[in-house]
Amino acid sequence: MRLPPEPTSTARRSRRAFLQTLGTGAAGVTLLRGQQVPIAGFEKEPTDPEAARGWQPVSDRRLRVGIVGYGVCQFGAVFGFQDHPNVEVVAVSDLIPDRCAALARACRCSKTYPSLEELVKDDRIEAVFVATDAPSHARHCVLALEHGKHVACAVPAVFGSLEEADQLFAAVKKSGRIYMMFETSCYHADLHAMRTLYRAGLLGEIVYSEGEYYHYMEQPIPSFRDWRVGLPPQWYPTHSNAYHLGVTGGSFTEVSCLGMPSRIAHLQPANNRYRNPFGTEIALFRTSEGGMSRMAVSWDTPGDEGERGRVRGQRGAFHGRFEGLEKQLPELRRPPLPPGVEAGGHGGSHGHLMNEFVTAVLQNRRPLVDVALALNMTVAGIVAHQSALKGGEWLKIPQYRL
Repeated sequence: MRLPPEPTSTARRSRRAFLQTLGTGAAGVTLLRGQQVPIAGFEKEPTDPEAARGWQPVSDRRLRVGIVGYGVCQFGAVFGFQDHPNVEVVAVSDLIPDRCAALARACRCSKTYPSLEELVKDDRIEAVFVATDAPSHARHCVLALEHGKHVACAVPAVFGSLEEADQLFAAVKKSGRIYMMFETSCYHADLHAMRTLYRAGLLGEIVYSEGEYYHYMEQPIPSFRDWRVGLPPQWYPTHSNAYHLGVTGGSFTEVSCLGMPSRIAHLQPANNRYRNPFGTEIALFRTSEGGMSRMAVSWDTPGDEGERGRVRGQRGAFHGRFEGLEKQLPELRRPPLPPGVEAGGHGGSHGHLMNEFVTAVLQNRRPLVDVALALNMTVAGIVAHQSALKGGEWLKIPQYRL
């Protein structure tokens, strides 16, 4: 999707913040009002010293990976591809030369390319991790797939475009390659426990679920071409939507969403390229199982930030802990990590997501968040924002199935 130009005053303000961020030298830290402020969600979870106990390699070969993108969040390195015993980081790329060099150092890689377009031509590379700006995710993933690469991608799968969603889905199916979206909530300890209980039948059919993603942005996080300035909340919905879809693997079929106008400057429609007036959007979804789900995304409500959720089923519920009919529970801890791989940020999800992708490619199987689930998580939010702009009108949501 081509973005219209944004107002000049907002661009100048955001570019100043962006240039300040370049000097911080630490992942997940930005400079706001002259102070270093950690980006919410980037606090590293201490890695359990027993995290590798029970881990077994599924192959003796090393997957050859290319990594693209080292912006303010430095996602290219924080998921730990360079630490996995079954991975060789062949090459890295970022459009900004200093960042490209820093990514190469972080990934212990000597080969660099000036762009993703050049990196995907490297025949040695089997898989690409796309950690570029959100508006480019779909285009970059399609290009990598067309060059025969397996693809892992940061969230969201697509950015505000239903057309790009269809294009990405078609590209994955045509390529025969593995695609996975790195939705961090899916490997939060609580959501992993919910999914395990659901798959074991201990929750029953989910009657109601809630998910919340609160990230206060009085000033937007600096970003490539200022894509975060005025970002519609439900265009970045996967951290909350995962608290149903990452549990059941299903989809949302229709939505009514309400938005609240924001007091924050960049969330005024005259001040952002999206003409977005909302800082908070609350969506009520009908689920593919027939239940109901409330999903909240908010940029303009300070305090108590993060991602969280809860589910209620016909046999039990999970809100911090399980309560239900069954007393004998399966193992609810997350799977072991390879030796040397840290759990990382976003609730200790980074290492688990990377390991799931690598393992899925080596085993030639569908990963946890495949292209259908990734698009069902993402597109529901795009339609929810359309509903909010129409005062909460009920709208049907496109469905993706493999």
